[in-house]
Amino acid sequence: MKKIISLLLVFTFGLSSCEKDDICDANTPTTPRLVISFFDITAPTVAKNLTNLKVIGEGQTNGIIFNESGTDITKYLTSGNTVSIPLKTDADTVTYTFILDSGNANPAAVNTDVIKFNYTRQNVYVSRACGFKTIFTLNPAVTEPPSAPFEQTDPNNDGLWMQRVIVLQPNVESENETHIKVLF
Repeated sequence: MKKIISLLLVFTFGLSSCEKDDICDANTPTTPRLVISFFDITAPTVAKNLTNLKVIGEGQTNGIIFNESGTDITKYLTSGNTVSIPLKTDADTVTYTFILDSGNANPAAVNTDVIKFNYTRQNVYVSRACGFKTIFTLNPAVTEPPSAPFEQTDPNNDGLWMQRVIVLQPNVESENETHIKVLF
């Protein structure tokens, strides 16, 4: 009987020393994306929907997926007034091509702008299960070129469709707020 009680005690203490599984909760904030909202140039407080915007990172061919359930072509397009794009966690710059009205049968209706975002990075410890996340600071925190936190170009010389780019929040720590406001 003493052997059974001893075995039960050893078994009980053995179970109590087990740790819970380290699983990162899906609701835990991770590395945030840069949130860009689009507004009407004639009424800067009025949000304006885009028409078939496609965003392609430098060195990529397909672009950012905005619609997982879309077809091969439509999953890369968005027509909302806000997009969230990732910044690189291993570099201090990232370049994106923004194609307005992508896929239009009339090539003259398609307009392309390129923006290179400049920022600093900081790794922040989240938890043992989740590891680290990276937060970003657009630098310097001014809103107008030439020393802006971005460099905007017009590769096709068809006129900048993003007429004004304004930094609202230089600290990219969450996706709960707009970081960049674009007037077009």
